[in-house]
Amino acid sequence: MSTLPNLRRLLQQCRTLAVVGLSAEAHRPSYFAAKYMLEHGYRIVPVNPKYTEILGQRCYPNLAAIDQPVDMVDVFRRPEDTPAIAQQAVAIGAKVLWLQLGVVNEQASALATAGGLEVVQDRCVKIEHARLFGGLHWAGVNTGVISARRLHAGLPPA
Repeated sequence: MSTLPNLRRLLQQCRTLAVVGLSAEAHRPSYFAAKYMLEHGYRIVPVNPKYTEILGQRCYPNLAAIDQPVDMVDVFRRPEDTPAIAQQAVAIGAKVLWLQLGVVNEQASALATAGGLEVVQDRCVKIEHARLFGGLHWAGVNTGVISARRLHAGLPPA
């Protein structure tokens, strides 16, 4: 198994994310994760041949069709689909191949690593961002309602 790169550094440096398998359906994990990252200042480039636009962003049928530089390829596809995606990520000059929770493929990892990319497997970009930069609570979103701050007797909440 490959070693895990510094996730904080990757999330600070990689600001343009091509999200392969991004769904336009709001209940899907890919939509939720991409929306979160978009709201936190990242550029999201949807990749899904079924759509022309997702989250107000132009959608591309594949990585090769993207007409702008991409830092990270974030993959919401089955593990068996990832070797081809890894090859495409290398071809477009991405810096990172990020395979989402439940997605592990050592062949894809080896192809990406050989092409000079850093690889993250079986991790959620949204969860890692929230964990490292704040924004994670029991429901997965920082609402600002729950606090670890103790109330002092007789004083109103801050």
